[in-house]
Amino acid sequence: MLKIGLTGSIGSGKSTIAKVFSSLEIPVYISDIEAKKILDFPDIIDKVKKKFGDDVLNDNGFVNRKELAGRVFNNTEALQWLNGLIHPRVRKHFLEWVENHNTSPYIMQESAIMLETGFSSFFNKIIVVTCPVDQRYERVKNRDNMTKSQFDERMENQWPEELKVKMADYIIKNDDDCLAVPQVLKIHNELLGLSMTHKGS
Repeated sequence: MLKIGLTGSIGSGKSTIAKVFSSLEIPVYISDIEAKKILDFPDIIDKVKKKFGDDVLNDNGFVNRKELAGRVFNNTEALQWLNGLIHPRVRKHFLEWVENHNTSPYIMQESAIMLETGFSSFFNKIIVVTCPVDQRYERVKNRDNMTKSQFDERMENQWPEELKVKMADYIIKNDDDCLAVPQVLKIHNELLGLSMTHKGS
């Protein structure tokens, strides 16, 4: 079974591409969704509260994600602390998830900071989704009502797109001028072929 990493900068459309692969019956692990679940674990809530104070929680006692994001995305130390708390849990859960999908020709993990965290070495192939920065900002602004300064802060905590491209085995251009689905289908067919070779080796 091949292990494929799917990544890209904020607003590139990774989640949309992941859905296309899912529609092809490929198991896709969405790291951000799992990280949000882990943020609701009681022991994690307790550690976040001790780090940032009671006002980072909402009235129900759960972490206020918007408040937490505001605390960490302009604070390198705080972001590194949070990543160090959440990402090992996500990685452990992902490895267990992989074992439960070992009959698939390939599986995929979608993660915004896969390359930044050094986890890319786990994967047989890396797919990077690209899109011009102005289009990425428009998407994020419309989706999350994010300001330009907030967008720039998040950009600063991710590798530049050109660096990610250098590490890619496949590139999907997901801008307004390119159709993404044919690119996904081409990669999918190549990965199915590689999977057969991988299985026989």
